[in-house]
Amino acid sequence: MSEPAEKSENIPDASAGKGIPNGGSPAKTQEDFDLATIYVSDAQYNRNIYFDTSPQAVRLYLLYNHWVLKVLLYFFILVNLSLAVFEEPAVVSLPLWATMLVELLCLLVFTIRLVHYAKVIPRDKFWKDPKNICIIAVLLLTLIDMIIYGALKAANCYSVRWSRVLRPLLLINVTEGRQLRRAFRSIRNALPEISYVFVLFIFSVLIFSLMGLKLLSKRGLKTIEGTSYFTNYLEIVFELYVLVTTANSPDVMMPAYNANSIFALFFILYILINTYIFMSVFLAVVFNNYKKYLKEEIRQLVRAKRHKMARAFAVLQEQMEGGGQPVVSHENWNKMVQQARPDISSAHRELLWRVCDDNNQGFIGKVAFVQLADLLNIEVITLKSRPHPLHCLIPTFYESRPSRLLCRVVQHRGFVITFDLIILVNAVFIGLDEENPLISNSEWVFLALYVLEILLKLYVFEPRGFFSKHSFWNWFDTIVVVAALIATIINSALKSSGGYTSRQVLDIVFILRVLRLIRVVDSIKRFRAIINTLIRIGPAILTFGQLILVVYYIFAMVGMELFKNKVKFYEDPSNPEKAYCGNPLLKNSTFAQLDYCKNNFNNVISSFILLLELTVVNQWHVLSNGFATVTHKSALIFFVLFHVMVVIIIINIFVAFVLEAFFVEYSVGKGDLQTSLERKIEELELAVAQEKLEDNLVNAMETTDNDLGSGQSPTANLPSLLFKVASKRYRTVDALLQRMFEADLDPEDFAENDIPEDQTGNFANPTFGAA
Repeated sequence: MSEPAEKSENIPDASAGKGIPNGGSPAKTQEDFDLATIYVSDAQYNRNIYFDTSPQAVRLYLLYNHWVLKVLLYFFILVNLSLAVFEEPAVVSLPLWATMLVELLCLLVFTIRLVHYAKVIPRDKFWKDPKNICIIAVLLLTLIDMIIYGALKAANCYSVRWSRVLRPLLLINVTEGRQLRRAFRSIRNALPEISYVFVLFIFSVLIFSLMGLKLLSKRGLKTIEGTSYFTNYLEIVFELYVLVTTANSPDVMMPAYNANSIFALFFILYILINTYIFMSVFLAVVFNNYKKYLKEEIRQLVRAKRHKMARAFAVLQEQMEGGGQPVVSHENWNKMVQQARPDISSAHRELLWRVCDDNNQGFIGKVAFVQLADLLNIEVITLKSRPHPLHCLIPTFYESRPSRLLCRVVQHRGFVITFDLIILVNAVFIGLDEENPLISNSEWVFLALYVLEILLKLYVFEPRGFFSKHSFWNWFDTIVVVAALIATIINSALKSSGGYTSRQVLDIVFILRVLRLIRVVDSIKRFRAIINTLIRIGPAILTFGQLILVVYYIFAMVGMELFKNKVKFYEDPSNPEKAYCGNPLLKNSTFAQLDYCKNNFNNVISSFILLLELTVVNQWHVLSNGFATVTHKSALIFFVLFHVMVVIIIINIFVAFVLEAFFVEYSVGKGDLQTSLERKIEELELAVAQEKLEDNLVNAMETTDNDLGSGQSPTANLPSLLFKVASKRYRTVDALLQRMFEADLDPEDFAENDIPEDQTGNFANPTFGAA
């Protein structure tokens, strides 16, 4: 049995009121609490794993989800992906045996993790899961490739490490990669509709290319390089495809336009139809399909969450005397939550219980219990109110009239505005000539003012509250000012000692000066709202960062095998081969004339940079033609495929997600549970005054346990703990997605449903397709 939970002196005893008549079997074993904890944790983080409910499997599952093992897994995935830095073509070359040994170690770790997972779920379910089959196939194919590659290298024969393109599949198909799999499913679901639009788009390009061939091929026009203009149909198709991205505009039309102005109408009509209409239709189709399929998936996630919470309720439930609906007691609820979320305080737990047990009965029913997963996903900040140390050391002086006046001045809005104006004036001085003694010496004045500002704030606000975890701008200001002060002192000392000024120190000083300007953004409400929104949807945006990383990695591995050492970069400007990037085929080419030699596939880092340049699409046709020149015209297929996959599909899906998430964050109010939680905090008189924490960037970076500086206000009559619901923050990406589609979900997804279970008591999660 659990020990009595700690009670905060500021929160009423939530178990007060009616007790639970002991008509059932309220005694629960540790195995019961472990099983309920797993169900609640899976519901909170939307893990859809069909696990065995035997005590041994439950203990293994708890170990499987331990954060240390997850960190180790991602560490070895990162090491496995990073091997491309040391493999040929390498940034830093290592012996083949060293990279092979590290890769074998990574494969061993992945195998152990997979075996651990196999011990958690039933065997038939393990072999029916396509993620597990994919991981096994990747491990076996990688091992086979390593053996073949090593043997061929030992025999001094040509060999290719083809299995490197499979490495990102491990990142996708590990059980923790569900967000990444969802992103790939979004692409898969959007492809059928996109394909129809893409076929029409390609048909339009082909038709316009044919018209261009007939209009311009017989006119003897030349490009700026002196080659024939619009005489090869396939080249015209590629040039017009590039024109859709505007990368070769207006270069591609200038020979025709110079010959006759009427030909400009051809290109204007083409750009209007393909660049503005078809590209907009692409975004509209992607947005519509992305939202439709994602909403259906979130509906299943919500239903799965309810099923898991209902299973947890079934494990902890007790039967009341005289019949009636089963309930969960406060004692069992508290022990389970303490085990599921050991990071939250006892006061926070009691607050959540008071929201669930709104009538103060000492027990809750199934409907209230099921809400717990969503309650745990709402960020609640616990703030501790403490008196200022000076108030304890010299109370007479600190409470004197001049001291109170100073505190009121510092806490006034005008104080903030004054220093924002000082920062703007400092910005003007930063842009002026540093060699002017008046300008250079003014920096000492500004530094003195910034130090004075920090000291005044430390005098007014309690230091632990001023430097608490949530006080982002206080930390930012202090670090920037102190670092700038130290760097300026070092720079002045170097200058006065021997007339030498360190360029590196000067660069640091200039950067730190500019960084101070960022704080002004926090003072403008509209800027603040936009940046807060970006911060809140940041974790979801990172999912698409992983998606792009996976695609980049695959294309980089393929690109290095196809184009390595075809283009070379020479740092020595006197080297004659620098003029044509070490490849005579590039002599007098635009690629070489623009000095694009460093844009190559000679190692993984330069490959990623080149792929980023292709994503931006500016001059991507020059880069593509350069590699086609040194290999074959068919190499253009590689670059067109990359453009279609990344720019047309992934970037549009990313834009669709940001549009929807930004709309929800920027315009939609708080959910019902957040409102209920805030109302309960108000009822218990534990709310933080609005003027204590405004909705600024600090609010977007708060943590769950902070100090609240008391300032000059006496705190004897205030609770020692205060609470505040973070403004629309989400602990998980799934919580954000659920909020995005909450208004569109059917009521039955939140209603109480019967829970399907098999004869062994296992809970069948809804099925989701693999990536």
